[in-house]
Amino acid sequence: MRSTVNTNPLATVRNLGILAHVDAGKTTVTERILYATGTTHKRGEVHDGTTVTDFDPQERDRGITIFAAAVSCAWDGHRINLIDTPGHVDFADEVERSLRVLDGAVAVFDAVAGVEPQSESVWRQADRHGVPRIAFVNKMDRAGAELDAAVASIRERLHPVPLVVQLPIGAEDAFTGVVDLVRLRALTWTGDGAAAAAVAAAHEGPVPDDLREEANRRRRLLEEAVAELHQGALEEFCATGSLGIGTLAAALRNLTRSGEGVVVLCGSAYRNRGVEPLLDAVLAYLPSPLDVPPVRGTHDGDDGDGDDDGDGDERERVADPAVPLAALAFKVNATATGRLTYLRLYSGTIEKGDTVWDATARRTERIGRILRVQADRHAPLDRAVAGDIVAVVGLKSARAGSTLCAPSAPLVLEPPGVAEHVVSVALEARRGTDTGRLASALARLVEEDPSLVVRTDRETGQTVLSGMGELHLEVAVEKIRLEHGLGVNVGRPRVSYRETVGRGVSGFVYRHVKQDGGAGQFAHVVLDVEPLGTPDSGSGSGFEFRSAVVGGRVPREYVRAVEAGCRDALAEGPLGGHPVTGLRVTLTDGATHVKDSSDTAFRTAGRFGLRDALRACAMVVLEPVVEVTVTVPEDAVGGVLGDLAARRGRVTGSGTRTGGTAVTATVPLAELFGYATRLRSRTQGRGTFTTRPTGYAPAPVRAQ
Repeated sequence: MRSTVNTNPLATVRNLGILAHVDAGKTTVTERILYATGTTHKRGEVHDGTTVTDFDPQERDRGITIFAAAVSCAWDGHRINLIDTPGHVDFADEVERSLRVLDGAVAVFDAVAGVEPQSESVWRQADRHGVPRIAFVNKMDRAGAELDAAVASIRERLHPVPLVVQLPIGAEDAFTGVVDLVRLRALTWTGDGAAAAAVAAAHEGPVPDDLREEANRRRRLLEEAVAELHQGALEEFCATGSLGIGTLAAALRNLTRSGEGVVVLCGSAYRNRGVEPLLDAVLAYLPSPLDVPPVRGTHDGDDGDGDDDGDGDERERVADPAVPLAALAFKVNATATGRLTYLRLYSGTIEKGDTVWDATARRTERIGRILRVQADRHAPLDRAVAGDIVAVVGLKSARAGSTLCAPSAPLVLEPPGVAEHVVSVALEARRGTDTGRLASALARLVEEDPSLVVRTDRETGQTVLSGMGELHLEVAVEKIRLEHGLGVNVGRPRVSYRETVGRGVSGFVYRHVKQDGGAGQFAHVVLDVEPLGTPDSGSGSGFEFRSAVVGGRVPREYVRAVEAGCRDALAEGPLGGHPVTGLRVTLTDGATHVKDSSDTAFRTAGRFGLRDALRACAMVVLEPVVEVTVTVPEDAVGGVLGDLAARRGRVTGSGTRTGGTAVTATVPLAELFGYATRLRSRTQGRGTFTTRPTGYAPAPVRAQ
């Protein structure tokens, strides 16, 4: 469905992400889009290591997407800024930061496997950000591919209303095209689209006779589904008994942008079949920067001019190049030759040489260069306007999540959330003289990837690197070795445990009295400590503080100090020094001294009072657990189940898939280190597995 050109240039921009599970074909879809739009003249292949977006050496060696890569292309008079996101759970933070700045997304599904675990995870991430999506069922040429089964899994596991707008022509190896149910036309592709030099052009024609009845039936089902959801379509459907092309297309666009429905298309990206209709659907159904709500941020009065009028007020910025600048940095590449900062411009305009205000770091920055990004290649620009996704050179302080704005109109945008790390390894340079270089390399890693955390263990003095998973840390360490030429010794991965309250205490009294000759300190607090939920239910997370003090025995300002002290005490629990979560603390009583009470005294009382109260509670150690989906041949299922049981796994389901059996189990993360090697040996290399974090669960004493 080719869209009409709007007079506003922003209407011809689409900021688009490609989301999917590992191996569903995200990168191949991206490559075919670049080829179809004329951006590249030779199609790259993941298995050959020749793709545009998987340009990092590790991505090409491993055959997976690790880092979100931005590219830009043109189609039918529109500019498409596209981000190819990782599909592996260890790199979910890259997806999170990308979704924060996108207006729409294409969710890619395997026509054989349907919705897979990470498909579900990225779909939920997009739900949280309110990103409209269309679905592309890929690999229709594979044995066992079935569009209806894939759509059923989308409906059952993701719970949207799928609006299927295509009917496949042929199946598996005989898949040659699709019937467009909106315009009731057939699109077929000739030639072997898998050949590197072949041009698989789309041929438009009438619906084949043998599919006409089925196409009419499915068109009718589509009209009925749309009429149920869209008031304008319902009125026309009731008046005429059918929907015109214009009404149907407009309704599909509205339902997609509101999230009430998801348009579903199909094809085979590898064979270059179905890519052009997918691009047309992106233009027709997904929103432009003009179609999304204005970005909201907090007014930051501290722009260096001493004027803080309205500081903290919420403000809106519309997508207009003429209004003050508001841009969000969502990715940083720190290279030896300089820093490349990726920006999404929500409003205003930037030009080369402009001075902007970094509202997060509270300092001015100068834009050295502006670049249109093509993965690892860049084209210089003189200016960028609202709606653009570009990279800039010259920013020194900006990090992922920083807000850049006009100095005269400071604004702070909400940064992307950063996932909590769950796995840690100890690092040291093999040569003592390289310790400083290792520290610099780690600092650059953390600058690029906020989900990595570096700290020094206070007890052992070791440098500890924490991340989202075993593969995440493996990639980070390999990057140090490859890019910095450093020899690094790596300790065994460790997981991040937590502590929680199993049984609380009531009326715990703590008095803080200090007299050292000058002004003294006095604070008296009485605390109740109780669990927020049961550890087994998964609800025992977070921290709540309440005050039940009556009669003003503890003034309000001191209550806030007690809460701050209690939060300080959560850093280390009594069992193993792990962070404490899943508890509620109630301040029930207290006392003050007319001279010696202060915020400092009550904060100290809160910290040491809760620390001692936790020692009196029955505490439980929690360990991170993940949902593991293992796909293996039927003859290896028994051995895999036994191995999962030995790893303290709890099987939650199983099902038959093409080529094997899929077993789902909940397993402690600590038990999965080295599981890939073990699974390969048990299945002669035929088994695969994926993981998805599910929270924390009580850990046995031996696992701590």
